[in-house]
Amino acid sequence: MPLDPVQRGTYATLGHLTVRHVFTPQRMDAAIEDIAAWSGAALTTLNDQERAWYIDGGVADQVVLRKLDNPHHHRPFFKALAEDPALVDLVEDVLGPGVSVYFSQIFFKAPHGGGPKPVHQDNFYFGPSDPEGVVTAWIALDDATLENGCLYFGDGSNLGPIYAHEAPPDEPYNLQIPADIATRQPMTPAPVSKGGVSFHHGNILHQSADNPSERWRRACALHYVRNNVSFAEPALPYDDSLVLRVT
Repeated sequence: MPLDPVQRGTYATLGHLTVRHVFTPQRMDAAIEDIAAWSGAALTTLNDQERAWYIDGGVADQVVLRKLDNPHHHRPFFKALAEDPALVDLVEDVLGPGVSVYFSQIFFKAPHGGGPKPVHQDNFYFGPSDPEGVVTAWIALDDATLENGCLYFGDGSNLGPIYAHEAPPDEPYNLQIPADIATRQPMTPAPVSKGGVSFHHGNILHQSADNPSERWRRACALHYVRNNVSFAEPALPYDDSLVLRVT
């Protein structure tokens, strides 16, 4: 189903919108099975530099991943998810016709310490040629709740500027809004039920908490662009050869 006028208005005003039941729980269970197999294999092949980048340091007594990159390229299951008409129709409602997946991620956020993500803007990471031409479709593989580390958004901050980010010296991947700016922005929690999708604008300030709960909070983020948009000035390296043209 396409977005209705109220949903379009919500996205334009707040910079984010949650749509429930885009995918069935059974399909999300299959997604979890696929990433379990992928992560198990990945853990055996990471070099020291990659382990520093991808291992979640906040989980005691076990080695777990915090993320993996580009499932749309490496896993046929997630390529099919990215091309699913139910999702693509919603993306094109936001961006207009003709879209590609430029980058994608799996976020694991394990129980008992899965780490937080500080306040940031996707468009600082991506440096798109048109900031209005990017939307993230954040798919909840598990229920994302207040207890296990759901997303928080700075409502309306999509209408503001892209701020310079900084990163801790030992975490170059963890680019974030400086604290003096981040603390001025109220943040609103946005729980997403399993199979739902949170769409958010590339400029919006957002973050997630850690996961002290007993339950996983896994998600897949597909970063879509209009086909005339590229990551022109990215803050981190992205491989243009992995772009998936969807429509």
